[in-house]
Amino acid sequence: MNIQQVKQRFGIIGNATLLNRAIEVAIQVAPTDISVLVTGESGTGKEIIPQVIHHISARKHGEYIAVNCGAIPEGTIDSELFGHEKGSFTGASGSRQGYFEVANGGTIFLDEVAELPMQTQVRLLRVLETGEFIRVGSSKVIKTNVRVVAATNENMLRAISSGKFREDLYYRLNTVPIQLPPLRDRSDDIHLIFRKFAQDFADKYRMPPIKLTDDAVDLLVAYPWPGNIRQLKNLVEQLSVIETVREINALLLDSYLPKLADKSPVRINESVNETFSEREIMYKFLFEMKKDLTELKKLVVELISQGENIHLNNDQTAVVNRIYSDLNEHINTGSRTLPPGRPDLPAPNKNSSEVFETHEVFEESLSLEDREKELIQKALEKHRGKRKYAASELGISERTLYRKIKEYNLAE
Repeated sequence: MNIQQVKQRFGIIGNATLLNRAIEVAIQVAPTDISVLVTGESGTGKEIIPQVIHHISARKHGEYIAVNCGAIPEGTIDSELFGHEKGSFTGASGSRQGYFEVANGGTIFLDEVAELPMQTQVRLLRVLETGEFIRVGSSKVIKTNVRVVAATNENMLRAISSGKFREDLYYRLNTVPIQLPPLRDRSDDIHLIFRKFAQDFADKYRMPPIKLTDDAVDLLVAYPWPGNIRQLKNLVEQLSVIETVREINALLLDSYLPKLADKSPVRINESVNETFSEREIMYKFLFEMKKDLTELKKLVVELISQGENIHLNNDQTAVVNRIYSDLNEHINTGSRTLPPGRPDLPAPNKNSSEVFETHEVFEESLSLEDREKELIQKALEKHRGKRKYAASELGISERTLYRKIKEYNLAE
């Protein structure tokens, strides 16, 4: 089967070089059992490639199961993929076959594979390496013969460096990579795809197909299409249903095209993890307070060691001894026992004419709420009221920051 036959069978529109190359690789790899990883932006039609591979392979009479890994909750994805035994968890009233067991002898398509949790990635790697897996709650090893095709719209190397995806699993899935080009790189195909969708919706809604004027075609081709083919399809359906005029000019088409935001470069600290919980924020504040207190204790030790005329009464001595008990520093009334290696200082001279200034000491509040409120105020002042950057600085989400601002009645 050649490229043109595949396009006709699966309804693929376009003659872009990158698209033809992707189809050619799919045709060549189909007769084998090699794992394939399809990459491309969201809306580029990545789900077509696994169907092409399955239906022109020797497994075409077996099961073809498409699984959206990002749509299955983390707590149940192991059960969905590998099955479970009766009583293995709450609600497991009976045993159940997983997708890998049902698709034995066929093909399984794992869409959004980068969303798999780490525990499931380990199980998947074992299936790819040995063809064996164990149901949840079971100890029996089950053999399966499944062709795995995965797809993702994320940067896998970045996911690996951030610890979100296993490197060994990536290289096992990426035996044959297939890259689908975005719609903006297929400028000659955009009008063809538009006409195809226009005819499809005309048949569906029983109305004449819409057409574009020359200036509208130029605008259509020049638009960057961040949502790719999915966005173009939705636009054609909108125009087909809403507009009574069947010929669309550039002015009318422009009113339906979303205005793209100005993507000026903004430096954002990518190392900040925005998934911090409130408990982690509290721990962060406590550690900072402990660090400040340690520095203060060291400073007081140095002042006491250097000050010859510092005299402590019984109450002050007890407080200092309690604070510095972890440093084995004891201070007695009228005299001081300093850390090892420091000589004793002479007793204070009662006739000394030196005058010491009296400093009023203000005790800083150690309330976590006060510290949190103060840090939020400082972050907002630093970033001039911009909540997005203030939240990034604090290591919390923008929603949490907004709630804290309302809670503490802070002015931005």
